Amino acid sequence: MTAPSSRPDIIALLADADFKYRADTNTWSHRDGRPFSKEEHAYALTATRDEFLDFDAQFKRFVKYRQEWDDAPEALQRFLAPFMQQLTVKNLGNAHELMSEDDRTEFNRLLGLVAEPPRPFTANTF
Repeated sequence: MTAPSSRPDIIALLADADFKYRADTNTWSHRDGRPFSKEEHAYALTATRDEFLDFDAQFKRFVKYRQEWDDAPEALQRFLAPFMQQLTVKNLGNAHELMSEDDRTEFNRLLGLVAEPPRPFTANTF
């Protein structure tokens, strides 16, 4: 989450920034390609070092989440393999019965990653 001294609106603006400088507008752009207004660009430049660090930490958490999301189908298969090997009738219900509470928590986490579409990067979420 945002550090107490960070302004959530500045973090949101930084999260929506494509930091490639646009020579045609002398500004950065939004991730969707729209150029920053002069006001948005000037405001973004008021971000403190701590706010850039806060934004960077949030973005790194998002990158980690996306990697986990990308890896989830294979991770779920690896997770289920030892349970399935123990079963004569191989189905998720039977595998679920063999799981400890911690195993079920991990199974539900992996299943959630596989079943849900990835969340986009948004400020103050990751």
